[in-house]
Amino acid sequence: MKISMGSDHAGFELKEAVKSQLEAAGHEVEDVGTHSAESTDYPPFAAKAAELVADGSAEKGVIVCGSGVGVSIVANKVDGIRAVNAHDPSEAEMSRRHNDANVVTLSGARLSPDQAKPIVETFLTTGFDGGRHARRVGEITEVERGEL
Repeated sequence: MKISMGSDHAGFELKEAVKSQLEAAGHEVEDVGTHSAESTDYPPFAAKAAELVADGSAEKGVIVCGSGVGVSIVANKVDGIRAVNAHDPSEAEMSRRHNDANVVTLSGARLSPDQAKPIVETFLTTGFDGGRHARRVGEITEVERGEL
């Protein structure tokens, strides 16, 4: 699977650890930066990683900042993105099953690589349930388009 990744300085170390895990598992990762722990702003990196998912260049996205909140807000501004700031595998699973989330955001300040790994694995391997949830995802799209 092709996965876009991005982070700011506060998420850099966790991004690098997760990226290594994903590549070791055979995934193709497009890392849009940042590429160091030097202080930087998160919006450009979160937007670029989300845009790659939105335009189909990547199947899923993983974005990291200190809390995971800021990058989630930015990613969700990109049409077609449904990002979840997941703190555990259960949140990642439900976001996929019920919301067809296509980007997971992580907290570099709160999660170790060992904690992040099962969150990301669950996110990438869980399918969308469809059914009544598909109607609701459709309504999310209507909100994006100003139709609801």
